Amino acid sequence: MEIPGILIYAMSMAIFMGIYAILALGLNIQWGFTGLFNAGIAGFFAVGAYTSALVTSALSANHLGGLDLPVPVGWAAAMLVAGLVAWPIGKICLRFRSDYLAIATIGVAEIIRLVIKSEGWLTGGARGVTKIPRPLASDNYALSELSYLALVVIVLFCIYLLVEKQLKAPWGRMMRGIRDNELAANAMGKNIERRRLEAFIFGAAIMGLGGAMLAHYYRSITPEAIDPMIATFLVWIMLILGGSGNNRGAILGVVVVWTIWSMSEFVTDQLPEEYAIKAKYMRVFIIGLMLQLVLRFRPEGILPEADQKSAQRRK
Repeated sequence: MEIPGILIYAMSMAIFMGIYAILALGLNIQWGFTGLFNAGIAGFFAVGAYTSALVTSALSANHLGGLDLPVPVGWAAAMLVAGLVAWPIGKICLRFRSDYLAIATIGVAEIIRLVIKSEGWLTGGARGVTKIPRPLASDNYALSELSYLALVVIVLFCIYLLVEKQLKAPWGRMMRGIRDNELAANAMGKNIERRRLEAFIFGAAIMGLGGAMLAHYYRSITPEAIDPMIATFLVWIMLILGGSGNNRGAILGVVVVWTIWSMSEFVTDQLPEEYAIKAKYMRVFIIGLMLQLVLRFRPEGILPEADQKSAQRRK
């Protein structure tokens, strides 16, 4: 039985939502729980994507790697390398605060992107890495999409449970305490620098996994996929709109923003070509307008953090 094209499109949308939800959960650890303004999500996304691609792809003269290892090994390597890259970055940059940290992490992400683009011996340069294996792939395209969607949902569910467990554990309460009152946490003898570094590495590793999963879905990765608009700022909008500090809010923000982002593209593609190109910029305007409205009328997001909900009820 032939599956309708609209259903295949819906499965593709759901896959992207699942992968972006993983990225949003990684950012929520850094910003929502710890208050770290990481504006370099694209850098860790890229590290994870290229690491898994190089580890799992076949041998090629165009780039390093080609170890042809199983995909789970590639995903584990993506998390490990992203975490290792985050360690020196965190040691240097986490001494900054607020907008200074954002500027520093943007700079680091751009350095990573330029290295990926210019070092062809390592990453394939502008050609990138192709023929990346997709797990559970099938000659039946619809079945392949459905299988990968199920895999993404399982991974997202596991990440969600892991982050929720950490949030409710003493570690999570301590991180929120450091975020809300650094002086009090320091007076209680907490090693603030170390804890912030832990959150930064933890979030970066999850972002690396998200990048790896997207690379295997595309079956290729190029420097164009590391667009800061798509890999950084869109994730920030999702988290802020959904509600930072709340994992369910982060996932809800992904669903809302990606639905608008994708459906607006679907609508603009129906327009004549001369109007379709211009209309595509309306997506950015619509998302930006929604963010402004949320910040104005509901700055805590659609699903605020539990502590914020209690404070609102007390008022």
